[in-house]
Amino acid sequence: MRFLHPSFDEQLELSLDDVFLVPGYSNAGSRSMVDLTPRDFPGGSLPIVSANMNAVTGKRMAETMARYGGLGVLPQDMEISTVERIVSHIKQADVRYDTPLVVTAEAPLRDVRSIIRKRAQDMVIVVDHENRPLGIITHADLPEHDLYTPAGQLMSQQMVTINIDTSNRSAFERMEEERVESAPVVDHQGCLVGVLSRDDAVRLEVLKPALDAKARLMVGAAVAISAEVAERIEQLVAIGVDFVVLDTAHGHQQQMIDAIIAARQVAGKVLPIVAGNVCTAEGTKALLDAGADVVKVNVGPGSMCTTRMQTGVGRPTFSAVYNSVKEARRHGKHIWADGGVHFPRDVALYLAAGASRVMVGTLLAGTYESPGDIKEDRDGKLYKENYGMASSRAVHNRTAALDAFDRAQKGLFQEGISSSKVYLREGLSSVGDHLINIATGVQSAFTYVGATDTESFAKKAVIGVQTSAGFGEGKAQGKM
Repeated sequence: MRFLHPSFDEQLELSLDDVFLVPGYSNAGSRSMVDLTPRDFPGGSLPIVSANMNAVTGKRMAETMARYGGLGVLPQDMEISTVERIVSHIKQADVRYDTPLVVTAEAPLRDVRSIIRKRAQDMVIVVDHENRPLGIITHADLPEHDLYTPAGQLMSQQMVTINIDTSNRSAFERMEEERVESAPVVDHQGCLVGVLSRDDAVRLEVLKPALDAKARLMVGAAVAISAEVAERIEQLVAIGVDFVVLDTAHGHQQQMIDAIIAARQVAGKVLPIVAGNVCTAEGTKALLDAGADVVKVNVGPGSMCTTRMQTGVGRPTFSAVYNSVKEARRHGKHIWADGGVHFPRDVALYLAAGASRVMVGTLLAGTYESPGDIKEDRDGKLYKENYGMASSRAVHNRTAALDAFDRAQKGLFQEGISSSKVYLREGLSSVGDHLINIATGVQSAFTYVGATDTESFAKKAVIGVQTSAGFGEGKAQGKM
């Protein structure tokens, strides 16, 4: 990467909004030929990671991220038994088809209502005791029924099913012909194996799953830096996570360095270790010297983070990543850019700066796949609650084992928003919607630059600096 005006631009401290990509000569061809595979460690066709926030990544998010080629990181606050259960589920999940929501014919409507909004497909499948589909229930079947009405009385038996061997194109054409958005997928014995939507049939031609050496979906887990870090890493290795993220707001400190050393001794050379957060070349070097494979960069840009306003500490996002990448390359290692993503352009700019992957939080919080229940506001609009990992709410949950006085004392130190409504947006209500939007936007950015993969993109990219008016005129002006 080079700056458009190097002698001036490189001296500035720049955020994502301050910069833009300059188009150049391209012979890259179709954007569908662009390879977005990250270069840090094997796994994933898309350089996107869902943040290890309690309101962002859980079982459904991690599973879906991996199915679309990204990665999910389970939060550090999870009980180890919960992590084990989730990892076990993900490792057994189908790599192509979404995990279905199922009930038996005897299950009451109350059970159906409690799960129907856990997926974007608006479908609960009624199965027999051998897991064969008997019918489906959608929101259209729910009104004006008693909560204890059996599912067998509500379901529609006129359902379209897709055979497990059906190609994505054929499955799409079948659902298009039958005028259904989603359909149960069955094996040769007629047993349910998953759900496929028309959108997914198209997406899965573009996005390839993130698979481990045994062709199972991948998942990572975050670990707090503490005296128990070695024990926790040992447990995660036994559970079968594919990578770990040592996570704290201020990563350039001795406790983090000690944690990396301890983690490396347990994990050996096989399990990738990501550590952060830092925002300087010095911080990056310290973590890499300690044994990290990847350093997570940025302090304070998250939508739910108040660190910069509380403390004045941090650094503009683009400069933080750019300078950290230069240091990481001296070591032959990599950077993850963490936070500040609002549009696909932001991911493209981070990749131009040399990041291998980009961690996304709040953008994914308002989806069906994020943890937590969907709620309705007074106008009937759907939303989920989001909160920062350094907020009083998160600190309160994290310190539940302490006595009341110690919890109150720790609650004084907060650098995040405790509650925020993140609305489900039409066309962007599922993780798949967001990931295909990001992927196609970034692939287009590559073709504007004349690059065909992430490595050539980071080499060819030319970055210019703009005023706030320049950033503003790049937004759609249809609504005045």
